[in-house]
Formats: sequence, C-alpha cells, structure tokens
Amino acid sequence: MDRQQAIAFLVDHYEHPRNYGPLEQEDVSFTTGNPGCEGVLTLHVRFDPDGKLDGVTWEGVGGCTLCRASTSYVTGLVPEMTVEELEQMRDEDLIEQLGREVAMLRPQCATIALHTLKRGVHEFHMHQLAQETHPSP
Repeated sequence: MDRQQAIAFLVDHYEHPRNYGPLEQEDVSFTTGNPGCEGVLTLHVRFDPDGKLDGVTWEGVGGCTLCRASTSYVTGLVPEMTVEELEQMRDEDLIEQLGREVAMLRPQCATIALHTLKRGVHEFHMHQLAQETHPSP
C-alpha cells in the first residue's frame, strides 16, 4: 500500500469507525490511555463457549487519527480468533497492514489497541484459570 492509499484507508476508519460502541453481554472491558496523543480507549470483549473472541468493540475519547483508525481496524480483525492466535499477532504485521510509511510515524498510536487487547485478554484468561484452579469458597 502506498502512502496515499494508507492515508485514505486510515481516514476512512477514522471517519467511519467500525465496531464502535458498547458490547452487549461483554465478558471483560479494559481501558488504556495513550499519552502520545492524549487518547483514552476502552475495549469490550465477549468470548464464545470455545474461548474464541466472539465480539470486540471499542469506545474512545480524544486520540489521534492513527490511534482511532488502528483501533477500528484491529477490532475488525480479531473476532473468531483464539487467545493464542491473538497473542501471535505481531506489531510488524499490523504496521504493514496499516501502511508502514504512515504507521511508523507514530508506532505507539498504531499498536496501542493491539497491545491493550492482548494484555487485557491475557489477564482475563489468567484470572479465569486461577479461579478454576482455586475456586472461592
């Protein structure tokens, strides 16, 4: 994707965000801040009975075009992924998909949604495993 295509792609996701808003019957939600562009993102996740991501939405306040556009894009990529597949997603692959020339201007903004989603899903699953191993009385 050349620079103009990348810009058009990102502006489209910014102006027409996908998967934006609350999620019914979410299993977990987590919020992160992005000091680089003063954005605050909240990601909502629901899992299916097999443990795959069944729904992912987001809400945000502030944030640059790249941060918001990449969040829109990432939330469209991950439904039906397993936790393992999500954990295997690489920053480099995402940056290529967003358009390297543009995404590398602010790599933290380009990858914050992926990092937040990975961290949140991992923490949720670790908590679930701990509860299964050591149930509350």
